[in-house]
Amino acid sequence: MTLPSLTLVLGGAASGKSTYAESLVKKATTCPTYIATAQVYDDEMAQKVSRHQATRGTGWHTVEEPVEVAEAVQNAPAGQPVLIDCATLWLTNLVLGELDVENHTEALLRAAQSSANPVVIVSNEVGQGIVPDNALSRRFRNAQGRLNQQIAAEADLVVAVMAGLPLVLKGQLP
Repeated sequence: MTLPSLTLVLGGAASGKSTYAESLVKKATTCPTYIATAQVYDDEMAQKVSRHQATRGTGWHTVEEPVEVAEAVQNAPAGQPVLIDCATLWLTNLVLGELDVENHTEALLRAAQSSANPVVIVSNEVGQGIVPDNALSRRFRNAQGRLNQQIAAEADLVVAVMAGLPLVLKGQLP
């Protein structure tokens, strides 16, 4: 199976988006690169990361990179798809680190566009809930919406996942 050059897989929390994205990538190769953006600050996150690792299984070249994701994409082994999981945690790292979101986003999109490897990005759809009650949460929600729109505009394939089921929003499944 041949993946498009850039795929965006969106969904809510626990929607099955990561599992779906992993299955897409694994159908295309036996040794993809997994760029993990999560930072483990508590036991709950440690357990979540462990569950993801167990579900994913072996056969992945894993790169843990919470901020410099564009560089990780550029440095991925040639000829293998790259899965970034996830853009939401990456954005969290940028916002909380008070880093330049716009410059990092542009760098990521350039890296994905120029990569010889297909790139699949997992991201949360956070704009369908209630309006957050504080400025930081509203700023993050808006930044996440912009990030998703920018990636989707460049992507060849955009898939929304709800209850583990894919819904193609743009392009065609390989």
